[in-house]
Amino acid sequence: MASKVQWNNPWTKANYAYLGVGIVVILVGYALMMTGIGGGWDNVLAVDVAPVVLVIGFCVVIPWAIMASGSSKDA
Repeated sequence: MASKVQWNNPWTKANYAYLGVGIVVILVGYALMMTGIGGGWDNVLAVDVAPVVLVIGFCVVIPWAIMASGSSKDA
């Protein structure tokens, strides 16, 4: 008879905290991008700062949250 395989979630509280930080960074980036709606197309926050903040959120913080490994005591 086959034994049951138990799946354990590999994410720790730190992973979820990094994910939350990443989501906040992305939301801040989109909020900065929305400032260009009323200020014209040449708003510094919308044109220069917001894309950098979004790249940091999507390409640095979120992958860090996925790949960060916590110290597992039972492994």
